[in-house]
Amino acid sequence: MATTFLYSDSLTIAGISLITAIVCEAISWLLIYRRTSYKSLKSTIDKASKKLETMKTSPTALKKSKAKKINHIETSLKESSRDLSLCKLKSAAVVALVMFVVFRVLNSLYEGKPVGKLPFVPATIVQNMSHRGLRGDDPTDCSMVFLYFLCSISIRTNLQKLLGFSPPRGAGAGLFPVPDADENNR
Repeated sequence: MATTFLYSDSLTIAGISLITAIVCEAISWLLIYRRTSYKSLKSTIDKASKKLETMKTSPTALKKSKAKKINHIETSLKESSRDLSLCKLKSAAVVALVMFVVFRVLNSLYEGKPVGKLPFVPATIVQNMSHRGLRGDDPTDCSMVFLYFLCSISIRTNLQKLLGFSPPRGAGAGLFPVPDADENNR
């Protein structure tokens, strides 16, 4: 039995994902981005990141007084990043609720129905998600879950960049510090 599907299902899911991303960013704007507290935290993080980058690349970065200043700026950056994360928490909960509701509706509409065809056979670990809930043995069939997941991630990330809502450069530095190239050579 050949699996049949319509490209319109794929386009519908991508369109719904786009609309959901726009709604989520509008909610985020209402709850976060337009607030002065967010703007001041973002500005603080941007300034501290630039200052830290400049201090680390200067040739006198190894002096003890510079090390103390760098440590102070890193601590300030971590605190500001934490405050920014707390500021975004309320919006993240609302956005998660919206995404969950949309996902449940789509899942009920496309349950067991392939919505796309992959041009390759995915790795086993990816295949578990791309073929989730589908009948049949064709590993190139694509489920709604997989397509919605890919669309949501790519569309929302690019929309945030386009609208200027992407996190500041140093915002993640406190959570996942990246070692310097000089530290790796020691």
